[in-house]
Amino acid sequence: MDTHVTALEATLAEARGGGGDKYVERHRDRGKLLPRERIELLLDRDAPFLELSPTAAAGTEYVAGAGLVTGIGVVSGVECMILASDPTVRGGAINPYTLAKMLRAYEIAMANRLPLFFLVESGGADLKRQVDIFLPGGAMFRELTRLSAAGIPTISLVFGNSTAGGAYLPGMSDYVVMVKERAKVFLGGPPLVKMATGEESTDEELGGAEMHARTSGLADYMAVDERDAMRIGRLIASRLNWRKLGPGARRTSIEPRFDAEELLGVASADLKVPFDIREVVARIVDDSDFDEFKPLFGPSLVTGWAAIHGFECGILANDRGVLFSSEAQKAAQFIQLANQSDLPLVFIQNVTGYMVGREYEQGGIIKHGALMVNAVSNSAVPHITLQVGGSYGAGNYGMAGRAFKPRFLFLWPNARTAVMGPEQLAGTMSIVARQAAEARGLEFDEAADEERRGALAERIEAESLAPYTSARLLDDGIIDPRDSRTVLGIALSAVHSNRVEGTANFGVFRM
Repeated sequence: MDTHVTALEATLAEARGGGGDKYVERHRDRGKLLPRERIELLLDRDAPFLELSPTAAAGTEYVAGAGLVTGIGVVSGVECMILASDPTVRGGAINPYTLAKMLRAYEIAMANRLPLFFLVESGGADLKRQVDIFLPGGAMFRELTRLSAAGIPTISLVFGNSTAGGAYLPGMSDYVVMVKERAKVFLGGPPLVKMATGEESTDEELGGAEMHARTSGLADYMAVDERDAMRIGRLIASRLNWRKLGPGARRTSIEPRFDAEELLGVASADLKVPFDIREVVARIVDDSDFDEFKPLFGPSLVTGWAAIHGFECGILANDRGVLFSSEAQKAAQFIQLANQSDLPLVFIQNVTGYMVGREYEQGGIIKHGALMVNAVSNSAVPHITLQVGGSYGAGNYGMAGRAFKPRFLFLWPNARTAVMGPEQLAGTMSIVARQAAEARGLEFDEAADEERRGALAERIEAESLAPYTSARLLDDGIIDPRDSRTVLGIALSAVHSNRVEGTANFGVFRM
């Protein structure tokens, strides 16, 4: 795990480095702050900031972080979603990974009812990838206005160029603050206007902060500098008259009895070797107090009640990886109980899937697995997923994987996600190919098959690793295992910004 964490820290350092030393220094020489410095000034003193998808785009043609910082922090006592363009990365241009990261932040803000701050300095779309951005990119404006329609305030602080699509970000926001002599907000800059209309104009005439504050009315406030913009942003947040709708923490937060440092040694280096998931739970929940539900039935899925930083919740955690019929039935009942009690659910994944084989098929594993997936799909209480090991096959679905829209999904650095293990997948493909050759009466090429199997297994292994999936925005970030309790606590606090209500409507259960 130390090796995994070291690799994660290297990628996070790359993301914090933005576009590189040359562009960071150029930005500073202009008297400007970096995005994380802007965020720190916006947040309440000593308030935590849970950064989301920090390794987006890592290992791709784009810089780690995708030129955008997103996360959850407290501004004037209000828990907010914060987005900040990184102008040191291609001028804050929006590439496909930036767009995906932005839309995920909007989705989290909407689901959890979090006021949204956007610290804008963007050159608009990365024109070289316009085919991947232009049509789907309209959603970044649509979703911003939908937040406002849902009564969730949106606030833009504009620090520099906000061109073309970047201009619509403040244009669609409820509140707009622009920095004097720095903010430039226009659909088309002087060169484009000259080409389109023949008109000669300056940046300030087209989109300067003073023009927008005095003439167009787009700017609600004009700040004298960046720090003043943050002051005004904090003032706006303090005047929102904002209240959380959830019940909040009902218990006093008590540190676990076991040291979080030990989480580095809990998960097996080889994920085929099971580990006791209760060792993880004991280092995350308050006072290590876990009231286990149905401990003797379906033992490879641990279920029970606990609190994390005072927030009561239900926990479903894979203990030995495989889900049998009894585990699926137990999960469905437990999820119903959580909905009856209006308690959020935390899923801790280390699952190889639902059990296969003649005995289990005849015993109804499909209908029992469907029972669990139905319960997860229709459960109305917030779900938070933490993946501490493998997540394979339909087990990923039953344990609230990404497709089942948990409010948050975090990974440990050792996590792997795939339809099945690489050896099993490659072997299955080999059997299918062999059967196809026999059906056609052809000779099967053993040497070629061996080469194909090796290459396929290697590719599937690489694509299943946490750095690969997280870079592609298939989760909300890789976290150090020792931070699990803190991350889950912030996530639980965020979900309580909205109502926490269950449902009794689960449709038809196959029994």
